[in-house]
Amino acid sequence: MRFLCAVLLIVVVQSMASAQMKSGADSLLYEKEKHLKNIKQLTFAADNAEAYWSFNSKMLTFQSNNKAWGNQCDQIYYLDVKKSNLRKKQPQRISNGEGRTTCSFFMPGNKTILYASTHLGGKECPKDAERMPGGKYLWPIYDTYDIFIADLKGNIKKQLTSTPGYDAEATVSPKGDKIVFTSTRNGDLDLYTMDIDGSNVKQITHEIGYDGGAFFSPDGKKIVFRASRFTTDEEKKEYLDYLKQGLVAPTKMEIFTCNVDGSDLKQITHLGKANWAPFYTPDGKKIIFSSNHHGNRGFQFNLFMVNEDGSGLEQITFDGVFDSFPMFSPDGKKLVFSSNRNNKGTRDTNLFVAEWVD
Repeated sequence: MRFLCAVLLIVVVQSMASAQMKSGADSLLYEKEKHLKNIKQLTFAADNAEAYWSFNSKMLTFQSNNKAWGNQCDQIYYLDVKKSNLRKKQPQRISNGEGRTTCSFFMPGNKTILYASTHLGGKECPKDAERMPGGKYLWPIYDTYDIFIADLKGNIKKQLTSTPGYDAEATVSPKGDKIVFTSTRNGDLDLYTMDIDGSNVKQITHEIGYDGGAFFSPDGKKIVFRASRFTTDEEKKEYLDYLKQGLVAPTKMEIFTCNVDGSDLKQITHLGKANWAPFYTPDGKKIIFSSNHHGNRGFQFNLFMVNEDGSGLEQITFDGVFDSFPMFSPDGKKLVFSSNRNNKGTRDTNLFVAEWVD
């Protein structure tokens, strides 16, 4: 599925419960999920992920590979959280149905959506990375990804990037003035910012390793992201060798923050394994993210929350297989995330929205 802002992990086991689910109105929640209530399931089949709120907290844009909607690989959609019923009617598609897409986000004004697409490199879906038996899980980094803006009917209004290489994982500042994205234009996977119109591009991370999945803080002054860093020359060589093949092994990542200009870079987590999909809490004091550091096997991802200085780690969700891609609504009242819960033993990953309880 989509590349970890950008690629959703395809879970190859059936959902297992690590805690008891509640009954009644909150039957989609687990008993320990005290920060969530009145949960609502929004999608009901296939792989659906990276749902991100509009500025008015009413709509979500997301990606799906639902074949019932005519998809061969991920395409971009949007829905109205209160009005849309995806059991009865498929949502409005934003992408043009060609190539593979990823990383959508509402633009200021809620009338256009940016996303990355490979369609200029070909109408067909690019191939997924092959996983050899016993080999590492790998993400493909398609060098035909560029970032586009489309209206809510799917008409492309503007192309924001055209530099050779991977350009994707773009998100917009709450202030509405800047975009942060990941690019290989310098030969590595680094973070860049640009003005909302695509001008004034600046590189803000410079260390060898994968920097991606970035989001702005609520005041637009900081950026939180996932990154891979290396403790040995062998690890660095492996990363660079994979990168030459257009691949990344995303099994070892930590959460970092920096100022919007790249200064004051700090590593927030030191948990080991894969820590990713970070997002600031509405007050800007904590970070929610997905991690498998606590599991005995690599596929178990739950949501955790940590203070901005790395202290006070708290587990938020308790599904037995996969919870990720959390995002708070701009009004601070709700949390949307993707989960394997309630998939009745299938491999489906669906979108859920819940009221947030401090």
